[in-house]
Amino acid sequence: MFDTVCSLPLSSDLFTQAIHPREPVVSVGLAAGHVQTFRLPSEVDDDDGASSSSCNGKGHIDTMWRTRRHKGSCRCLGFGVDGETLYSAGTDGLVKAANSETGKVTNKIAIPLEKNGSVDAPTIIHGLSPQTLLLATDSSALHLFDLRTPYSKVSARPEQSHHPHDDYISSLTPLPASDTSTSGFSKQWITTGGTTLALTDLRRGVLVRSEDQEEELISSAYIGGLPSSGTSRGEKVVVGGAGGVMTLWEKGAWDDQDERIYVSRDSEGGESIETMTVVPDELGHGKMIAAGLGNGLVKFVRIGPNKVVSDAVHDETEGVVGLGFDVEGRMVSGGGQIVKVWHEALETEGTGGMVGGKHMLGDSDESDDSGDSDREDRNGRSNANDRKKRKKAKGKDRSGGQHVMAFHDLD
Repeated sequence: MFDTVCSLPLSSDLFTQAIHPREPVVSVGLAAGHVQTFRLPSEVDDDDGASSSSCNGKGHIDTMWRTRRHKGSCRCLGFGVDGETLYSAGTDGLVKAANSETGKVTNKIAIPLEKNGSVDAPTIIHGLSPQTLLLATDSSALHLFDLRTPYSKVSARPEQSHHPHDDYISSLTPLPASDTSTSGFSKQWITTGGTTLALTDLRRGVLVRSEDQEEELISSAYIGGLPSSGTSRGEKVVVGGAGGVMTLWEKGAWDDQDERIYVSRDSEGGESIETMTVVPDELGHGKMIAAGLGNGLVKFVRIGPNKVVSDAVHDETEGVVGLGFDVEGRMVSGGGQIVKVWHEALETEGTGGMVGGKHMLGDSDESDDSGDSDREDRNGRSNANDRKKRKKAKGKDRSGGQHVMAFHDLD
């Protein structure tokens, strides 16, 4: 279904990635505390009707900026709803807001400490609206910050804090705004943590918590436009488990799952579904979910009678921890010390399904000047043990691997 356009080597293990909502831009957060932002080549036709895309092998991946953003691992990233701000959170106990174009830090927020005074490491950050930032942590806390508050230094307190689960929050999926919404922004979201799923409302707090599913729930995604019949509204939340099972939850019926799909199961168990994303309808594959697994595969699962229809290999040893589609319909997968960009397979004789037979794109010089006042030496060491609980594999250096595009001075 998809062919690799290029592979981007990273200087340390990937913890998180974020894709810009309006531009072909990808940001990555690394175990060594770095944040790096790339601009992908456009696939829009030029004035002469010729493709100026990555497909013809003439595009360039530009490093817009790169910096040591956190004194510890960068655990999570998220763009604001308009894409102008990139939020990052790290094991140094800080949330930093930066201009997504330049990387210059514009604000800092301290993550509330645990009861014993230690840093409560972040697991998820999500810009719900221009006014609300959601932050989840290892202690199972879910903090809501009001972005309209003029923060001073790094001492801002969250407007609300909830504990929807007994274990750390592993995924967060906003639900679409209701038909009566005046703002158009989501006010409810689904989280997974431990073996439960929960629904939280912006004003009313935690509304529903599911029954114990007897399996760790790791990832989630919302999918709409499904056939509706009987009690089904045609809207579901898809949840990925540690045992390779994908469960479907009918919107509005959050007490228990209503369907199971075996994505990666065998006699010895299954591979964990680390991350999921909806395949855009515009690509013409029907209602489909792309699931990144702990063994480095990406499985494509059609929500309907055909179920698992295809797969792709991100890496042969490292799990997929980041997965999404950019504004031009290209899939971006990340894990280990590599990010891959994919486009739909285009058959051309003698090229193995790749137009022009190209895998690698040109590089560009990178800048490390982001205006971050506490930037440290770019040779800072990563703590290999400082990983999310479910991400245990250590990355390898792939700077000399096949189909890998190298950047100058990438440490």
